[in-house]
Amino acid sequence: MKRVLILEPYFGGSHKAFLEGLQQAVSAEFTLLTLPARKWKMRMQLSAYWFAQEIEKYAVRQRSFDTVLCSTFVDVAALRSLLAQIAGWNQHAKVITYFHENQFAYPAQKNAPDIRQFSALNLSTAMASDLCIFNSKYNMESFLGAIQSFLKKASDMKPLNSVEVLREKSIILYPGMDYSGIDDVEERSRKKMTDVTTIVWNHRWEHDKGPELFFEALYIIQEKRIPFHLIVLGQSFGDRPGCFYEASVRLSEEIVHFGYVETSSEYAQLLHRGDVIVSTARHEFFGISVVEGIRAGCYPLLPNDLSYPELYQEEFLYEPGRLAGKLHDFLLQPATLSWEDIKKITEPFAWVCCGRQYEECLLEPRMEKV
Repeated sequence: MKRVLILEPYFGGSHKAFLEGLQQAVSAEFTLLTLPARKWKMRMQLSAYWFAQEIEKYAVRQRSFDTVLCSTFVDVAALRSLLAQIAGWNQHAKVITYFHENQFAYPAQKNAPDIRQFSALNLSTAMASDLCIFNSKYNMESFLGAIQSFLKKASDMKPLNSVEVLREKSIILYPGMDYSGIDDVEERSRKKMTDVTTIVWNHRWEHDKGPELFFEALYIIQEKRIPFHLIVLGQSFGDRPGCFYEASVRLSEEIVHFGYVETSSEYAQLLHRGDVIVSTARHEFFGISVVEGIRAGCYPLLPNDLSYPELYQEEFLYEPGRLAGKLHDFLLQPATLSWEDIKKITEPFAWVCCGRQYEECLLEPRMEKV
């Protein structure tokens, strides 16, 4: 059986769920090395050294792997140079990087003084990988397009053919998903408490997910005295945007639930109580939380931008500045998804459908350069 080493320095949230599902879907002998999901900048800068140190602790006969799977929080260029110095390491191991995200496309970081450093790390990681897997076409194209612009700054080092090289070894594989927790919710937990439409927002409580846009749209609807209920989920952090506190006060009469839930079963039950799920993301490379909401029966209202047009039909998309109008129309005349509609949208992302593709990518031998 092929041996696969997984290196994940940000083992939490969607990264953790993805890797847990992957190990169930792919037939291989997995070794997992992880660090907690925090301090992402330090992870990008230093995790390669930590991983190499941990691998060197293995018995020499246990240091040889067929494939190494990294996330983009690993500096793969540094990692490969360090592993080459370790006795017993398989120099022919296939090194794959899975791009859950790319640093070039984070809007909140455009004016950050260290933006080029972490973007450059993404670039060197991609160049040092044998295969780059992106979780959406939007993710891949935004990455390659930004690299093209980035390389133009190197006016005295032309021609640099990085974009062509990377495109040849890049593929798109949507993240596999496990719907068992959502599908197993008992029928009685799915029933609506009233006939009032329930709006769901289930994203990280950070500015890049556009919570201000969401709550402003709700305030407009509230002023028009159109009834609705509200469920707000998602992980929050110490520096959460102030709009959440304001919303908890101004929308107190509409709130059914407001905050993070510890268990997946409670999360699934709350999703099933929703009628419509909304995204106001300023960046989104795939959007797992939206797929989860749809699987639970929520009708999606999503920006006509980022990864969404690639994944969803036009009827589910709204143009910039039109969310309040879309929500207004939906509340007056709610739409529903049939189970056939739900399966058509969500089933392609189930592990049972995409696991084989991942298995082929992970277990096919590395193509040696002539």
